[in-house]
Amino acid sequence: MPDSTKRKAMLRTMIMVRAFEEKLNDLYQRKVMFGSPHSYRGQEAIAAGVCAALAPGDLIASYHRGTGHLVAKGADIYKLLCECIGRRDGYSLGRGGKMHMGDLSFGFLGNTGTVGATVPVATGAALAASIRGSGEVAVSFMGDGAMNQGVVHEAMNMAGLWKLPVVFVVENNLYAMTVSLERSVAVKHLAERAAGYGFEGKAIDGNDAEFVYEETVKAAAKARSGGGPTLLECLTYRWDGHFGGDPGTGYRKREEIEEWKRRDPIRRLKEKLIAANELTEAEFEKLSETVYAELDDAAKRAEAAPLPAAEAETDEVFAR
Repeated sequence: MPDSTKRKAMLRTMIMVRAFEEKLNDLYQRKVMFGSPHSYRGQEAIAAGVCAALAPGDLIASYHRGTGHLVAKGADIYKLLCECIGRRDGYSLGRGGKMHMGDLSFGFLGNTGTVGATVPVATGAALAASIRGSGEVAVSFMGDGAMNQGVVHEAMNMAGLWKLPVVFVVENNLYAMTVSLERSVAVKHLAERAAGYGFEGKAIDGNDAEFVYEETVKAAAKARSGGGPTLLECLTYRWDGHFGGDPGTGYRKREEIEEWKRRDPIRRLKEKLIAANELTEAEFEKLSETVYAELDDAAKRAEAAPLPAAEAETDEVFAR
């Protein structure tokens, strides 16, 4: 079990992730943001638990619903907001947007809107770490829909065959866009597929940050010691639609959404800390106020930041 300091740090991370998602939605609604947000609200325990369990030099690869992973891994909030709204101070100098950025200084291999593409990227990084003997572990975050992509099968097969130091984290929020898991997958749990690649798969409660942390610690230690990959299927639920313009209803029942909101990962960890006398309600409120104020300040600075110069569009382009 993580100690009190770690538990409080994960709680703060989850609050920041949620605040960031709400800020992105506000920027999108005000037409400040380029492109559309893909909300991570409801899934915060996965990013917080996984990233808290990693060593500073470990690597992550993220997908379209990935701003939560960046926040949890240690991204600069101001630079992250700048990239999401196309400002020059962003991670990709304002030219990549929320789905196309990366920075190895904090172990971020990059994110992509291509479904399943994080798996070969993380697998390749794990292969490089294995060859170098550097001891790094690579983590591939993906949604449940990615598990039906052919490249995922190929990369996982290679990772299992060569016992690469990689952890595959499937954020199973039950819907790939508007298609429910039960209509697109024949097995009960996606974790069952890991056996076909020769490594362990576990289906776990993705709304319990502590449990996610503990299972990631085990998986990372196993990978680092030469034991090969682990697939963690984190069962969770996105509170919002698939993207900014999707109300999230029609293909989902309101009762189902409300039921999952009652399993709020932030509230669950908060209540555990209060029950353990490690936190008070007043301290939680103060923490939330501090985080939201920090984000508001970063967002104001990001909105005031300059757009990229037109002539900069060919800078750092390595193939023409």
